[in-house]
Amino acid sequence: MDDRELLRSIAGIVGREKVLDDCASYPLGSKMIVASTDMLHESTDFPKGMTDRQIGWMSAAVTISDIASSGAAPLFILVAVGLDRPERLEGIMKGASECCEFYETEIRGGDIDSHDELTVVTTGFGIADEDCYITRSGCSPGDLVYILGNPGEAQAALEGDIRYWLSLVEPHPFVSEALLIAKAGASAMMDVSDGLALSLYDLADASGTGFEILAERIPLSPGVISEQALYGGGDFGLLFTCDPGMMPVPEVEAVCIGRVIDSPGVFLDGAAVERRGYLHRWEHKEDEV
Repeated sequence: MDDRELLRSIAGIVGREKVLDDCASYPLGSKMIVASTDMLHESTDFPKGMTDRQIGWMSAAVTISDIASSGAAPLFILVAVGLDRPERLEGIMKGASECCEFYETEIRGGDIDSHDELTVVTTGFGIADEDCYITRSGCSPGDLVYILGNPGEAQAALEGDIRYWLSLVEPHPFVSEALLIAKAGASAMMDVSDGLALSLYDLADASGTGFEILAERIPLSPGVISEQALYGGGDFGLLFTCDPGMMPVPEVEAVCIGRVIDSPGVFLDGAAVERRGYLHRWEHKEDEV
């Protein structure tokens, strides 16, 4: 079982609409208060060779990215750290603070505990105009599909391409661009931190649509191959859909990679794309007799 399947299993308890997006929202007058939380573990999320400062930066960046990709301006984050060694806290908090400062937000609090494995939980809050708040469920057949950023760099780094090491360990979400895209009227948006293919399936499932993508239009950095771009996680580009008349948006260098269709599924040059990417999995083990 993977994390998507596990979320679907609780949809009847908390409500389907509450398990579709990375962010939760709450109306406040003409605004939307947006919140998101992320849990990162050393064994599964922090590649070997990362510094504690980079761990802090990445932990803050993943939550800031989720907030921005809903069309909300980040307000502040909370950082909870389960420490395997107490001397690591200073570097982690320095990196998280630097990331927040870069994106004009701040750390407002958190928690500290002792853990066998380093675990960092970041919870972020943001605010959006009601008409700028974006979910994954707004795609409509005929919309165009755009991506901002070059997917696959983080996976290439994991596979040994040192040119993209900083892309992997110090990700820079497209925060200002996300707000511009939301203001321009995008119909759906999310980041591609779990991989392009899986993100397309997430949008398709939420909207009840499908996608036709053209391989030649997917922007690839030097040395990055399509397999890495489609299925590798760790990138923080933006994937969004919009009416054909919305683009271009000034200061947003996005590339159109396809269109929304009314049939379910994700297709690349006409062939079905595998539903895979960065997933947490639980393996079922039969009880021993």
